[in-house]
Order: sequence, then C-alpha cells, then structure tokens
Amino acid sequence: MDSEIQLISDGDGLAVIGSPTAVERFLVSEGLPSKDLGLQRLAPALRAAAGAVQAGSEIAANSGRWVKLTKESAQLVDKYGLRTSSKTNLSSGVLKGKNGQIKGFVEFVKSPGSLRTNPALLAGAAGIMAQLAMQQAMDEITNYLATIDEKVDDVLRAQKDAVLADMVGVDFVIEEAMTVRERVGRVSEVTWSKVQAAPTTIAQTQAYALRQFDALTEKVEHKAKIGDLAKTSKEAASKVQEWLAILARCIQLQDAIAVLELDRVLDASPEELDLHRLGLRVARQNRLELILRSTDHLMARMDAAAGTANTKVLLHPTASRTVVHSSNHVATAVVDFQGRLGIERGRQSLEARRWADAAAEVRDKVLETGTAGVDAARRVGNETFDRARSVTDKLSSGIAERALRRRGDDEERDEEG
Repeated sequence: MDSEIQLISDGDGLAVIGSPTAVERFLVSEGLPSKDLGLQRLAPALRAAAGAVQAGSEIAANSGRWVKLTKESAQLVDKYGLRTSSKTNLSSGVLKGKNGQIKGFVEFVKSPGSLRTNPALLAGAAGIMAQLAMQQAMDEITNYLATIDEKVDDVLRAQKDAVLADMVGVDFVIEEAMTVRERVGRVSEVTWSKVQAAPTTIAQTQAYALRQFDALTEKVEHKAKIGDLAKTSKEAASKVQEWLAILARCIQLQDAIAVLELDRVLDASPEELDLHRLGLRVARQNRLELILRSTDHLMARMDAAAGTANTKVLLHPTASRTVVHSSNHVATAVVDFQGRLGIERGRQSLEARRWADAAAEVRDKVLETGTAGVDAARRVGNETFDRARSVTDKLSSGIAERALRRRGDDEERDEEG
C-alpha cells in the first residue's frame, strides 16, 4: 500500500492521501504547493464509529496534503480519470505511485477501517478540505483589503446605522473564536455558544450593503441631464469601494463561521458532516450569486451612462468625461472584487470620447450633408436647365415655323399681285 496514494477533489481543492513518502514524491513530481490536511483531527470524532481502532491506525500511518484547485492542479482530475460520486460530488481515485496509473476507484463496501474505503473517513476528509478552501478564500480577502487600503473597521465605525455598528462586535467575537480553535484544535460548546448568533448580524450587514448598491444604481438610472449624471456617477465612484470592502468582510466572516460550524458538526454529529458540507457550499454559492447580480447591475447602469455621455461630449465635454471616468473607476473596483471571489464575468473598459473626435465627426456629417445638398442642387439645376432648354427649343422651333409660314404667305401674295 505504501506505493499508493488517494486523490480526492471537491471542486475547490485536491487532497493527496497516502504514506508521507509517496505523497511527497507525487507532489514534487507534479510541482504542486500544498498545505497539511490535518487528518489527525478526524481520530477523536471517529472513536465511536465501527472499525475505529483500524481507522485510527490508518490515520496515524497516512499523511494528507491539500492543494488549492488552480488551472494546473485541476488538470490532474482529468489526467488521472477521477470518478465523481453523485452522492458526495467528490471526485476520487487510487493512484499506484510506481507507474502513475489508476489501480482502482474508491469503494464504500469493503474494509470499513480502510482510509480509502471508509465513508466516515472520506466524509471527514472532505469536511477538512472544505475548511481549508474557506480559509484560503479568507486569506485572499485579507490580501484584497490590504491592496485597496480599506480599513473596514474604520468604515464601519464611521457609519451611524446600528446594523453596521453591531458588525464591529461580531468581528471581534469571530476573531476570538478562530484564535481559540487554532490553539485547541477543535470548537467546544462554549466557543460555539459565543458565535452562533453572529450569522444574523453578518447577513443584515450584507443586505444593507447590497441596498446601498441598489440605491446607487437607481440614482444613475433616473438621471437624464448630463450634469446630474456626472454628479451621481462621481458619487457612485467615491462610495463603491467602501461598500465592496464591507461586502468582502461579510463574506470573510461568513466563511469563518462555516469553518467553526464544520468543526462543531464533526464533534457533535460526524454522520451529518458530509450533508452539512454540501449545504454550506450551496448557501455560499447563493450568497455570491446575489452579490454578483447586484454589482453587475451597477456596472451595467454605469456603462449605459458612459455611453450616453459619449454622445453628448460636444456640448458637455467636462461632464461627459467625468461620467466615463467614474464608470471605469466603478468597473475596475467591481471587477477586481469579483475576481478575488472567483465570480467575475469579464468586462472591457470604456474610453472617454474626446471633444475633438466628436467635433470631427459632426464636421464630417455636416460636410457629408452639405455635399449631398450640393449634389442635389446640382441635379435640380441640371434638370431645370434641361427643362428650360427643352422649352426654349420648342419655343424657337415654333417661332421659326410661324416665321416660315408668314414668309410663305407673303410670297404667295406677291405672286398674285
């Protein structure tokens, strides 16, 4: 068995489980950075389970490493033909280290003490993987907040709304619980009792921040005059980063609560861990989708405003430029935020139309219209001239005919006389 490793993917990360030597060899050969999976945390929760002694020895004998699922590491799922379970949504397979070939797929009916075939152990490993993915996302949000230089606590304290003020307290409580968890290695009933009411406050704060986005969107939507549009767009550009920072902190704290929650379920009801993990995953996706829709809507309105401004740059060059620049500022902030959360859709920057370009286009249109007018006048003139010449020809012809008739009559009279 020492030459075998198990690969498990939950869509966010890849767990590599096996003997320390085999795991290390595999990760080095694939060039993948990793973190300790912490399999030993599963032992206490599984003591009462069937085959606990054998399971404990399996855990002790094996090493587990976690790899964030990037473009490179995700290719391993296809490379090694991992099979996805419809019940757990996990992709897994046993890899024979010697030749790099799949030896067999995970089965849930044999040897309950085996790490590769024990459903409880597999569910526990998946739960830990979910925690590591959330902690990775939390670290990325911390980096994001540092990058934009937004001190969320200062922003929250500056707000007079009671919901945002409560968020500061929740922040402290969750930070404390995560610190205790790090030291103790689990979430006790006492620790959990301190944070279990926190999700309500976080949800209220998130809803409040999204309402601010909706309010900014509505203001931009209802401004028709370019001057008002410039003022509203500038306001949106100045406020959007603050509300994005608050949303990012909400997501970060919700992930922290989920990490604590999985620990608590693992301790209290390990048989429910896998279903709980899947439920948390769906809930997180729903939250992110709600945020994506709201921020996308604001970007769409700002883009529409920029398009309107570009059509009016000739009469309102300064205001039009302000609208376009504000739109791009909002879009840059939102796209960066969405990218950090992995929910970006993609968007191209709009260019502020130069007054000279607009003036040149108007000039060209005038010249085109003028040329068309000259051509039309020339056509009318030619047609009139042709008609006049035709009339003149007919008139001359008639006069000549009458003159000839008169001349003929005079000659006849002279002959008679």
